[in-house]
Amino acid sequence: MTPHLAAASAAAGPRDAYENWHARLDVDAAVDTPWHRQLRSRLEQSEPLRGRILEIGAGRGGFAAWLAGRPGVSRVVAADFSGVGVRMGRTYALRQGITSLDWAVADIQSVPFASRVFDAVFSCETIEHVPAPATGVKELFRILRPGGRLYLTCPNYLGPMGAYRVYLRLRGRRFTEEGQPVNRFLLLPATLALVRSTGFRIDWFGSTGHYLPWPGAPPRDLGDLRPSWLARWFGLHSCIIATKPGA
Repeated sequence: MTPHLAAASAAAGPRDAYENWHARLDVDAAVDTPWHRQLRSRLEQSEPLRGRILEIGAGRGGFAAWLAGRPGVSRVVAADFSGVGVRMGRTYALRQGITSLDWAVADIQSVPFASRVFDAVFSCETIEHVPAPATGVKELFRILRPGGRLYLTCPNYLGPMGAYRVYLRLRGRRFTEEGQPVNRFLLLPATLALVRSTGFRIDWFGSTGHYLPWPGAPPRDLGDLRPSWLARWFGLHSCIIATKPGA
């Protein structure tokens, strides 16, 4: 383990929790989560990729494997805080015959790569699970080349699910996502402000997933709401695409 990674977590608890969490799950080969669908739609319609790509918080590697197959991509580095997730992803890629993937155990808050080495960085559902999201976004800015693109997805609690979290807090009940130890309360306007303050130029943002909490049952999906220009502020699954200025 590098000094960067050794310093990433002073306590073994969070790392152990993520190791156990990944070990219980399968590789997300279908990449059919709401946030992956948003990214796939943008990439297939209007976001051509090129060069060297990093996915930080790659989990068990399903989306990184999909990225490695995109036209124009020369190399993908798949990195995650969990060694278990990285090992599962590496095994999956080898079985699929995917050779343009490299793997690393890494913390988004202290990324063990040189500055200005990636043409695009993907961070899917990660910054809400770390103690210092702002530090993580600064690291992504640092490792991107000028003109490089950031693809960031994270929850947006500016809606019914956020109200539900507030309700749980008032009742003294803890909100959790299948036992993940850190679940930050993010709001899309604040996330956009964070990305801008780091130095990025926002190119596009949106959200999907409008849910109504329902007692004793999973939240009810309200479907696509209209008008879309307003509804994009309130979906649970937000997506931001931004560029690091420069040539």
